[in-house]
Amino acid sequence: PLPSPHTSAPRQDIRNTVGNIPMEWYQDFPHIGYNLEGKRIYKPIRNKDELDMFLEKMENPDYWRTVQDKMTGADIKLTDEQVELVHRLQKGQFGDVHFNPYEPSVDFFTHEVMIHPVTNRPADKRSFIPSLIEKEKVSKLVHAIKMGWIKPRKPKDDTPTYYDLWAHEDPNSILGRHKMHVPAPKMKLPGHEESYNPPPEYLLSEEEKLAWEQQEPAERKLNFVPQQYQCLRAVPAYSRFIHERFERCLDLYLCPRQRKMRVNVDPEDLIPKLPKPRDLQPFPTTQALVYRGHTSLVRCLSISPSGQWLVSGSDDCTVRFWEVSTARCMKTLPVGGVVKSVAWNPNPTICLVAICVEQSVLLVNPCLGDKLLYGATDQLLESYVAPEEERVQPVQWVAATMEEHSKGVRLVVQHSKALKQVTWHGKGDYFASVVSDNSNMQVLIHQTSKRWSQNPFRKSKGLVQCVLFHPIRPYFFVATQRYVRVYNLLKQELTKKLMTNCKWVSSMAIHPGGDNVICGSYDSKLAWFDLDLSTRPYQLLRHHKKALRSVAFHKHYPLFASGSDDGTVIVCHGMVYNDLLQNPLLVPVKVLKGHVPTLDLGVLDVLFHPTQPWVFSSGADGTVRLYT
Repeated sequence: PLPSPHTSAPRQDIRNTVGNIPMEWYQDFPHIGYNLEGKRIYKPIRNKDELDMFLEKMENPDYWRTVQDKMTGADIKLTDEQVELVHRLQKGQFGDVHFNPYEPSVDFFTHEVMIHPVTNRPADKRSFIPSLIEKEKVSKLVHAIKMGWIKPRKPKDDTPTYYDLWAHEDPNSILGRHKMHVPAPKMKLPGHEESYNPPPEYLLSEEEKLAWEQQEPAERKLNFVPQQYQCLRAVPAYSRFIHERFERCLDLYLCPRQRKMRVNVDPEDLIPKLPKPRDLQPFPTTQALVYRGHTSLVRCLSISPSGQWLVSGSDDCTVRFWEVSTARCMKTLPVGGVVKSVAWNPNPTICLVAICVEQSVLLVNPCLGDKLLYGATDQLLESYVAPEEERVQPVQWVAATMEEHSKGVRLVVQHSKALKQVTWHGKGDYFASVVSDNSNMQVLIHQTSKRWSQNPFRKSKGLVQCVLFHPIRPYFFVATQRYVRVYNLLKQELTKKLMTNCKWVSSMAIHPGGDNVICGSYDSKLAWFDLDLSTRPYQLLRHHKKALRSVAFHKHYPLFASGSDDGTVIVCHGMVYNDLLQNPLLVPVKVLKGHVPTLDLGVLDVLFHPTQPWVFSSGADGTVRLYT
């Protein structure tokens, strides 16, 4: 509206003079258009966020009748008349309140035919005489067609054109596509259950039908319910036909088919080429002697350095000394307890055997063989002079009584707990013992010449199964249930920790070269470690069916043996090469049978002869056997 002449100052015209254009064009601009002077008309500042809008909605009573003018961007409050108009339009009524849609209609044209026409003008002459102008046009067109200037339109050919895409290809060339063509798998042919009149055993009972309906579609054996009809005419259309066709099409084009190239490998090539056992002789093959005499299971064996005498400890509370070559029992020593371990001193100039009985280690002079030798051993033990001051020791060294001396016992080393193993150092002065205990006092090292014992470990690293001295270097091997720890005795530190990959280590043996260790375990595995190679097993041998009780290396021949609860001793060829780049060669060569498993125990100890390729085994059947 124009300014009223009565107002003192002209009111600013805030209407948007931009014209009838889409207002979205100015969406991202601060102005909304231009006025007559070409100045920008700015939008009103609208910086209300959601929270302001919500507060306004809650507090402003006129919020519901406020609308935004798109042209100017201003908020306009609707009057009551405008609100009324909106309500009327929403209900589909006319905008004007006073308009009556139901007024009587006025007949503008009569429905009766009148005699007088509306106009009575006479018809034109041109309406019934042929046109000369048209005649001239037509004659021109006819002349042009005759002269060939205008060509008539060709009729459109509606038939679609097809052509053979591969018509010009060489028929003999095999295309990659055809070479790799894999025909689609055929659909399963219908069976009796698809029949319109199936045998009665194919029809589902009510329970089966209920079960079928409750199953997931993927779990159903049949994807339809077999039904019976009197004749083929009565069969209705199959409702899932299109669905199944569609699924088949999906299967064909969504499931990629690929030809797998099979590698033809001869199974023989996968097995490593091992030498034949007869090329690896000598090794023990036959049972030569049986040493009978023990009345209960024979737990442990040891042999003299000369290979002439054998000592065996048994659960019948005796230790027996045998002559190897004749199987004659030279001596029986009753010890008053179960013998857990025996060890003959490896020094050939000393005749001494260490025996584990309950809580003490007996050092016995068997008085066998060379009289000078065992006499010198006694002299050596008697030449001991006790130190002036008493030293605190974890064990007690007690000299044998007269009665024990007559049996051959020379010294008794009394421990606080029951013992389970004793083993000598290669020089023959030191020996180590293992106690059945979980404290740091499990392993003790004793020196015979000074009658002195010490505990090498400050804290326990688990339940110790067995210990061994390294044959050449100052190393000490301690086997716990799962690991073998190698300690340097000079530096007094842990050198290596071998992971056996077994559940429970039972026994351990060191190769005379000192760089390889084997461990037997109660989960019937034998682990061979190459100490230079890795802390994990170089090879795990699973030849036995039951728990391994004992393993042993031969001093000179490349042989090692394992005894198990299945009553067998397996002898393997284990060649260690001087060439460091060549891995050890492990070949099982012989399974030695003979022991009768008793009380679920078989072979309890195996031992090689120091010079000959012979193996001794002691079993739960109370016998010791020699295989040569």
